[in-house]
Amino acid sequence: MIGLRRRAAARDDRVVHLVAGRCLDYPSAELVADLPSMRDALAERGDSAFVTGLAGLVAHLGQTDLPDLQQTYVDTFDLSRKHALYLSYWTDGDTRRRGEVLGRFKTAYRSSGAVVDTHGELPDYLPMVLEFAARVDAATGVALLQEYRASLELLRIALQENKSPYAAAVVAVCATLPGESPPDRAAVMEMVGLSGPHPTESVGLEPYDPRLLPLQPVSSGAPTGVAL
Repeated sequence: MIGLRRRAAARDDRVVHLVAGRCLDYPSAELVADLPSMRDALAERGDSAFVTGLAGLVAHLGQTDLPDLQQTYVDTFDLSRKHALYLSYWTDGDTRRRGEVLGRFKTAYRSSGAVVDTHGELPDYLPMVLEFAARVDAATGVALLQEYRASLELLRIALQENKSPYAAAVVAVCATLPGESPPDRAAVMEMVGLSGPHPTESVGLEPYDPRLLPLQPVSSGAPTGVAL
């Protein structure tokens, strides 16, 4: 019975990861068309607070005109380094070490046996990692998310402070990982063994290179793709 429960929970988490990943990718007509099925999938997942929040984001996306969604997305993610969707950017910034980290993401994808089409995105792009966890290799994908838990939590906090509806997607992803989310940046730094009066300056956000956060529509063609 315990094993069955664990397998059911893993399947439920895949639904959350896939829906959250789709919501965090650049809005497209295809996304809008898929919103009803995403809503139905979440309804089967249950009514926990974080699922309800993610369902609210899906509803918001469905009630907003596509051009407005696209402009809000660009303003939120492409024009603000505080909302970077690239997991290793929070931890390694624009350092030489980041190249090695991105190589590790690529290796993880290759080791799964899947052919991952990045559509020009870096391999640590959060929607891509979430789709990988949902559709290809849950264990490896979740391990990557957990390894970069601090990045997720810092992104969550920044979006919540900005009162962005997209915060619900990151809250939902964090809720599928072990342990509770830290309440603030200082707690995130403590979680990863860092300390200091200005934690946001300790996570690789300086110096900032906007080339790492390409403006849409560079990534607005096909959605994040994992060829199965």
